[in-house]
Amino acid sequence: MPCTGKVDVIHIMRSFEKGADGVAVVGCLEGECHFNAGNLMARRRVEQAQKILDTVGVGGQRAQMYNLSSSEGPRFAQYATEMTEKIKELGPNPIRVAKNKAA
Repeated sequence: MPCTGKVDVIHIMRSFEKGADGVAVVGCLEGECHFNAGNLMARRRVEQAQKILDTVGVGGQRAQMYNLSSSEGPRFAQYATEMTEKIKELGPNPIRVAKNKAA
């Protein structure tokens, strides 16, 4: 996407519905969005998704928002590792597990 401001709650939720164990939204640094406040809108939407995920028992920590500039490759790798480890601790997506048991 050209801007994380285009990410909507439904995109995040649909990812979990389709079996994703976690979703990371990575946008530009706060205050440096080329599309004004796109990354701030994305952060609010990720926070909304986290609340919904907590409410339905999937776990809000499975969705995260990260901000960095395009020149921060090592930091991106750090965030990816951090997210992967967090998801491993949480285990598989409960929705996918339930679908597999039902099948």
